[in-house]
Amino acid sequence: MSVAKVIEFSSSSTKGVEDAVQTGLKKVAETVKNIQGAWVSETKVITDNTGHIKEWRVNLRVTFVVE
Repeated sequence: MSVAKVIEFSSSSTKGVEDAVQTGLKKVAETVKNIQGAWVSETKVITDNTGHIKEWRVNLRVTFVVE
């Protein structure tokens, strides 16, 4: 029988959503093993006063199998 756990964290990037997700997953994978998948639960943008996007932010929920 396997047991899975879900953790939630935030990540950001000036390049885009995909880069924010990838950067966050790489960082979490440094300490969490057996990652099985992730959900992007929220996406947010930070803009300047003219409406141009400065930064993308995502909230992720990651599932991993507990050893």
